[in-house]
Amino acid sequence: MEKLSLQTKKAWFAKHRKANFAASLRLEGFVPSPGDGEITLPTREAALKAVRNVKA
Repeated sequence: MEKLSLQTKKAWFAKHRKANFAASLRLEGFVPSPGDGEITLPTREAALKAVRNVKA
């Protein structure tokens, strides 16, 4: 068996995590849109600015 790269493993888990989340929503009676499960993280600068504002 060939070794998989870390990027391949991360992509596989991300894909299945999204599929599992969509299936969970369907089981609870929600109709998931293709964008559900997408998380947009703040940029590094925005995160640092938020942390600095909290400390002050």
